[in-house]
Amino acid sequence: MNPTSPTTSPVSPALAGHGHVTFLGAGPGDPGLLTLRAVEALAGADVLIAEPDVLDVVRCHARAGVSTPELTVVDESSTAAGVPVLRDAANLVMEAARGGRRVVRAVTGDPGLDGNAGAEMLACAAEGIPFEVVPGVATAVGVPAYAGVPLRDAQGTDVRFVDARTADDRCWAEVGASDGTVVVSTSLDSVAAAAGELVAAGRKPDTPLTVTIAGTTTRQRTWTATLGTIAQVFKQGKVLPSPEGHRPVIAVVGERSAAAQRDQLSWFESKPLFGWRVLVPRTKEQAASLSDQLRSYGAVPHEVPTIAVEPPRTPQQMERAVKGLVTGRYEWIAFTSVNAVKAVREKFEEYGLDARAFAGIKVAAVGEQTAAALVDFGVKPDLVPSGEQSAAGLLEDWPPYDPVFDPIDRVFLPRADIATETLVAGLIELGWEVDDVTAYRTVRASPPPADTREAIKGGGFDAVLFTSSSTVRNLVGIAGKPHNVTVIACIGPATAKTAEEHGLRVDVLSPEPSVHKLAEALAEFGLRRRAAALEAGDPVTRPSERRPGARRRRTT
Repeated sequence: MNPTSPTTSPVSPALAGHGHVTFLGAGPGDPGLLTLRAVEALAGADVLIAEPDVLDVVRCHARAGVSTPELTVVDESSTAAGVPVLRDAANLVMEAARGGRRVVRAVTGDPGLDGNAGAEMLACAAEGIPFEVVPGVATAVGVPAYAGVPLRDAQGTDVRFVDARTADDRCWAEVGASDGTVVVSTSLDSVAAAAGELVAAGRKPDTPLTVTIAGTTTRQRTWTATLGTIAQVFKQGKVLPSPEGHRPVIAVVGERSAAAQRDQLSWFESKPLFGWRVLVPRTKEQAASLSDQLRSYGAVPHEVPTIAVEPPRTPQQMERAVKGLVTGRYEWIAFTSVNAVKAVREKFEEYGLDARAFAGIKVAAVGEQTAAALVDFGVKPDLVPSGEQSAAGLLEDWPPYDPVFDPIDRVFLPRADIATETLVAGLIELGWEVDDVTAYRTVRASPPPADTREAIKGGGFDAVLFTSSSTVRNLVGIAGKPHNVTVIACIGPATAKTAEEHGLRVDVLSPEPSVHKLAEALAEFGLRRRAAALEAGDPVTRPSERRPGARRRRTT
């Protein structure tokens, strides 16, 4: 049995006629740092009131139709100081709760350490509105962890947390007199001033310092210096002055904060595709698992559908085949794509059928992804290629027709309207009769938004993954040719040949015709590129940063 949270109840915690408020920590920015309890609370919310920085992190876990009142900045001058004053969140929370609704109030980091959620909790308590607190990963704790800077060593050094925006002379004097680790919340253009305060209070100028901006996100960047050199490091690196100077950062100060070992401990920023914008030109349904894999390598996937899947123009052939499947017309059914599985499944649901209709029929899948789609349908395939995951690989393992062991000699092959004839010809050669049925049509998708098209042609993407020849043709057709700084990765020789015919330089070729092996090959390319830069003593940059003017336009 799974352990149950003491805050979890099968009924809403809101009492009859009263609302309920959940103060929820959304973490420093990485969506994966939300707790299980946070996801559960979001799923039950009627109203979601979130700080702008974390709205996208939490909104995807809320139910469709949840109300999301906007917290708007009312004091523009405070924005420049990095502390934007928002519309009165407490009033929004109370108004919704008084109406008997379940409210989730999401804040960056942790409600108890980041922001001012305490005042809103007191307002709820004053009116007798029940509330709960779901802790989150505090910014001052999560960001150093992602920067590869442990806050304590084996000797258990003290850790002090300071908000430079509100710290007074007494606070600086206390942390200056300490030899513990100091975690300073400040803004990029105020780091040098905070360092000066610490030196003036007694810290040595050669005390190690790390500064991290956009922590836990793929925009994260960390600088290593000392209290005495950080201003010079920023100046030489042209980090400042910058229009981004007001952005918040976390600075970690201390001899024992392991800043000297950051080159070994920087696990996040050293991911093979860290910060790379990778274009995934595939059908929307097929892109999800690939995008998840790319994120695990530190990339920022951008899905652009190049192929739309539509029903066949004449559905009668498909309808006859599905009826034949139920009445015992076929010995085998062969699925050559996830879309073929989807097409048959939809037709089954239309007729009120389920996976039990496959009883007595052998099922083949062209590869692991197609097999996974079948398993999700409730069907375990009898045949998946042991070698190459393609029509040719499937034929390698397909048994010839044997009238003694095979009572029926017919195969149902639901496929796309533009599929190859390889499998049909091979099955006929093995003695089988084939009902080759168009289950779905593939058509060119609509062009992506103008900014995406500009990024493709202007070098805004670091890499593009081509998973078939048609994705090459369709992407170029709807969005234009990728810029020559963009790394081109292709799933196989045929796709690579099509890319070259369109004037593209192929940099990465998958060792197997698998989208996951393709993503893996791109990650290995990124690792080699990173290692070569470090060996040469050059800064590690993304491919898109090589285009003219990119360094000036780069955002931190």
